[in-house]
Amino acid sequence: MKKIFAIVLGVLVLASCSSKSDGYTVSGTISGEPDNGLKVFLKTTDSLNQLIDVDTTTVENGVFAFAGTQSEPKLHYIFVDQVRGNVPVVLENGDIEVEFQKDSIGFAKIKGTEQNDMFMDFLTESRKLSERAMSMQNDMRMAAQQQDTATVTALREEFIEFQEEAKNFNVNYAKNNPNALISVLIVGNLLTTKALPVNEVKEIFENLTPEIKATEPGKKIQEQLDKMKSTEVGDVAPDFSAPTPNGDLLALSDVTGKSKLTLVDFWAAWCRPCRAENPNIVSVYNKYHDKGFNVIGVSLDTQAEAWKGAIESDGLAWNHISNLQRFNDPIAQMYNINAIPAAFLLDEKGVIVARDLRGPELEEKVAQMLN
Repeated sequence: MKKIFAIVLGVLVLASCSSKSDGYTVSGTISGEPDNGLKVFLKTTDSLNQLIDVDTTTVENGVFAFAGTQSEPKLHYIFVDQVRGNVPVVLENGDIEVEFQKDSIGFAKIKGTEQNDMFMDFLTESRKLSERAMSMQNDMRMAAQQQDTATVTALREEFIEFQEEAKNFNVNYAKNNPNALISVLIVGNLLTTKALPVNEVKEIFENLTPEIKATEPGKKIQEQLDKMKSTEVGDVAPDFSAPTPNGDLLALSDVTGKSKLTLVDFWAAWCRPCRAENPNIVSVYNKYHDKGFNVIGVSLDTQAEAWKGAIESDGLAWNHISNLQRFNDPIAQMYNINAIPAAFLLDEKGVIVARDLRGPELEEKVAQMLN
């Protein structure tokens, strides 16, 4: 359930695009008899994605206004004192109009500038998807409370289809609107959530207009893509090196050059699913190591003692390396890793033949290729 909200709503917390030379005005209208003097806050996010104040004004006779200049359009948020929720708005130079009910701020209408008009079109459809997701969630909760397993199962299957529909909505919007700021935000979200293979995300990004790719979020995505290597099945695995527990440098090519099959296993001592999978990898390693199967463990730990202790405790008798930088590890970033466990199975030429095999699937693939 959380994944769909990340796909549908995750784009609402990022930045935006192209600007004009004139300043901006934000003209707001609040219905529902708001009190005169009620404070209204204009906020945005900093580099750590934390809200920061930009401006403050007050409501008089149901209206409020902000004015200023914006060097580059960026997503901002309008908060009203004593009112739950906020209004996301692209602050860009031009005349922007915002209208909402005091008791339903989440359904605000935004218009007046090109990017806000496009943002509103996307937001309208996105809200519909969110409402459907919430309705399904409520239905599943009620069915679970009534112990109606048949209905729960049917709703889960329906929700899987809905997730695909929501993802396709985002993808198709970005493809069909290469000049929209929301498109670059969608691309960034697809890249972060790994909703699509990196190659497909890159293709969508490259089809965006030069102006959109030159925005702040566009530049960040380009930096990410430049750091990333293609790690899909059929690609040659990018080589890397890092310190072993003894402090020596070990490269992937040092291992693959002596093996028929190599498992690159991203894990950490603090990762419970990783530790739960370790006995299975140990079993496969012990059974097939003499036939050419090898493992190199890439730890995303930060404490050397915890890393070395887990190796000994779990009986991991293969090669190990770590930069002790958690997900900031350059190898993890090279392989687009933002969740563990994650694993890549390589043939003797270093070509990726499978990804994220666990349990019986790992042994079946290794047996198939070595026997």
